[in-house]
Amino acid sequence: MGKHLVIVGAGHAHLTVLKNLAEFKNSGHDVTVVSASSLHYYSGMGPGMLSGIYRAEEIRFDVKKLSEDRGAVFVEDTIVKVKPDERKIELQSGNEVSYDAISLNTGSFVPVAEPMLADETVFTVKPIENLLKARRKVIETLKTRELNATVVGGGPTGVEIAGNLDRLVRNESGKGRITLVAGTRLLPQFKGSVRQRALNSLRGRNVQVIEGARLSAIKDGAVELSDGAVLDSDITLMAIGVKPSPLFEDSGLPIGRDGGMLVNQYLQSVSYPEIFGGGDCISFEPQPLAKVGVYAVRQNPILLHNLLSTLNGHELRQFVPQKSILLALNLGDGTAIIHWHGMVWGGKLGFSLKDYIDRKFMGLFQVSGELG
Repeated sequence: MGKHLVIVGAGHAHLTVLKNLAEFKNSGHDVTVVSASSLHYYSGMGPGMLSGIYRAEEIRFDVKKLSEDRGAVFVEDTIVKVKPDERKIELQSGNEVSYDAISLNTGSFVPVAEPMLADETVFTVKPIENLLKARRKVIETLKTRELNATVVGGGPTGVEIAGNLDRLVRNESGKGRITLVAGTRLLPQFKGSVRQRALNSLRGRNVQVIEGARLSAIKDGAVELSDGAVLDSDITLMAIGVKPSPLFEDSGLPIGRDGGMLVNQYLQSVSYPEIFGGGDCISFEPQPLAKVGVYAVRQNPILLHNLLSTLNGHELRQFVPQKSILLALNLGDGTAIIHWHGMVWGGKLGFSLKDYIDRKFMGLFQVSGELG
């Protein structure tokens, strides 16, 4: 007798599962896909969409069509609670969905205080759709005056956003001041040569990089820093790191230190073997993993195998994280920084490599007519 699989979220870790939903149907199982949106945007190309390197349709997947074309039921709704003892999930609409097995790839969010989010000049870099709104805001502002823009966050995303924001301003033949508030230090977790390349690129285009100060408050279009400085800001982009949704703690599921659902080497909840997860929303019990997409991409085939195996009563496969991950930063000026196995290089060739990798990834899963 067939069983019911529920897939929640359409992030990087679920794309192979979604593309191969027919395998579940062919085994006699029913599948329901729950996603807050019918479209999913690929974060690796988000900064390039901000600047105009990529069109929106080039970096998104049609999750609804991808699911329905393969025989699944698609539900556009947001999960608010897992009821593991009842094997049900509760949705924002008030509806409930039962499952025999479930996989969660609900992503992460940028933790910004509600008073700041209430300011119409503030945009978090997740969800990626926010970068489309930010792009429109910049273009509209440049029609009437010079732009004052602030990027908060000294990690890889902050660097990419600042560089691509500069490109957008130049593309619109505008002028303005772009400030990157990096916290203690820009790219502190990387080799000095990575940091120096980023600094040289940004400062060479008159992007001001502030180190040794943090964001304190945003009030009426002004950004206040911990060192007492105040910056006029028509738009502020928050790239301060991400954390999983409180969904798992609120549902009584075991969680890791970061609040992500605690999973074992099979990407399976440590307490509920019928619950799986991948991407930013999990905490991997065997070892800590950075919140980067390359791990989620590698989790794709493991989740596909283990979900099928759980429903069909077969042996599970372990997820083994890669020891070295590729860092590829799109600097917005046609160049990139590449960090791989201890080597650092970049330039135009670096951007060509990143662009090739990203487009190849999109080509694997844009199978629902996204490009017309």
